[in-house]
Amino acid sequence: MENKDLKIIFMGTPEFAETILESLIENKYKIISVYTQGDKKVGRNQELQKSPVKILAQKNNIPIFTPEKLKLEVENIQKQNPDLIIVAAYGKIIPQEILDIPKFKCINIHPSLLPKYRGASPLQNTLLNGEKITGTTVMLMSQEVDAGYILSQATTEIYPEEKLPEFSQKMAQKSAELLLKTLPDWIDEKIEPQSQDASQATFCQMLNKEDGKINWDEPAEKIFNRFRAYYPWPGIFTFWNNKRLKLTKIALSPNDFSEKKSGEVFSINDDIFIKTLEGAIQIEKIQLEGKNDADIKNFINGYPNFIGSILN
Repeated sequence: MENKDLKIIFMGTPEFAETILESLIENKYKIISVYTQGDKKVGRNQELQKSPVKILAQKNNIPIFTPEKLKLEVENIQKQNPDLIIVAAYGKIIPQEILDIPKFKCINIHPSLLPKYRGASPLQNTLLNGEKITGTTVMLMSQEVDAGYILSQATTEIYPEEKLPEFSQKMAQKSAELLLKTLPDWIDEKIEPQSQDASQATFCQMLNKEDGKINWDEPAEKIFNRFRAYYPWPGIFTFWNNKRLKLTKIALSPNDFSEKKSGEVFSINDDIFIKTLEGAIQIEKIQLEGKNDADIKNFINGYPNFIGSILN
C-alpha cells in the first residue's frame, strides 16, 4: 500500500506530537482526522488556548475531534474506517474497542527506550536521573500503558546542559524520523514485533507543581538535573523568609565549598552560590513570589540580607 492510500487517524496534543504530525503531512501521508485535547484556559486571564496539534490540523484543513471520553467515539472512528491510528503524547487512555479497529493497528511513539520510563513523563525523568543516552520507541498499543510490542527503536545522546524544551524538540525530531522509517516496513509486513521484558520496566509519574521543591541536602548535580527536567514548568523552587523563591537560571559550580552549610547563600567575587550536600549551585536569575524574574545582582541590591541566609 502506498503512503497516499493509507488512511490515518492521528492522536496527539503538545509540541512533541505536532512535530510528528507535521512530518507525516510533509511526507504525503493521508491524515483523515486528528484527535487532540480540548482548548485549555491558561495564564492570569484564563484565555482559551488551542493545542499545537489542533493549530497544525486547522492549517491543513484536517477534521478535528476533541472528545472528553474516547469511549463515545468508537462508532465515529469505525465510520472513518482508518487503516492505522498513530498516537503521540495524546494524554488519554485509548479503549480496546478503538485499538481493534484499524487493519494495521494502533501505533504509539514513546520517547524512551522501553521498557524503561513507561508513563506520562519520560522526557522529564530521563533528565531528572542524569541519563547520558536515551532513545525513542515505535510500538503497538495495548491496554497496559506503554507495554505493547516494539516495532523499532533508536538511541540518541543527551548533552550535559540540555534542558527540557530543546531536549523535547530533539526527541520529537528523532521520533518523527524513526516513525517515517518504520511505517513502510510495518505496512509491508517486514517487521516482527518484539515483546518487552516486563522485569526491566520502570515507571514515571504525572508531574505536579510541588515536584520542583529543592532539597538542599542533595548533591548539586541532582539539583541541577531537577532544574533541567522541570524547566520551564513547574520550575525549581525553595523558600526564603517564608516566601517561595524560584531559581530560573543556574549553573553547577566546580568547587565544593565544604566549610558551608547545606542551603547557605554566599558570595565569592560577586558571584552568588548556594551550598548543597555535595558541591554548590551558582545562581544567575531568581524570582521571588509575587515579583518579576530578576538578575541575581539586581536581586541582591534589593535584598542584601539574602547573602548569609539558609534556604529551606
